[in-house]
Amino acid sequence: MLQNALPAVGLLLAMMVVAWLLQRWRRHLPNVSRQAGPSLKVMNTLPLGPQQRVVTVQVGDGADRVCLVLGVAPGGITALHQLPLPGEPENSLAVSGNNEGFKARLNQLIQPQQEGPHAPG
Repeated sequence: MLQNALPAVGLLLAMMVVAWLLQRWRRHLPNVSRQAGPSLKVMNTLPLGPQQRVVTVQVGDGADRVCLVLGVAPGGITALHQLPLPGEPENSLAVSGNNEGFKARLNQLIQPQQEGPHAPG
């Protein structure tokens, strides 16, 4: 029995060492990205319920940046809206102002209207 187990254990150890070496070697290669495809950045998340939320995601870099507004639920992810993003702002104050402005506008659109014939009295 030891005659069969020893080569199997040796092969398993050799495979683990080769996998570890390949993983380590890949980290040190220049121009090798861990992520395939366009860059993604979660800009904001707004919970709507216990399992539903609205997420804004920036896809791409530079002039090709696009903002996706996604509805996320246990059943899947639905694209609600897509809009191109303007070029990079020149200072960091514009970035925080744009993020807060978008958040406030999104909250305003999502909250039910308190005016009109069906408004609570």
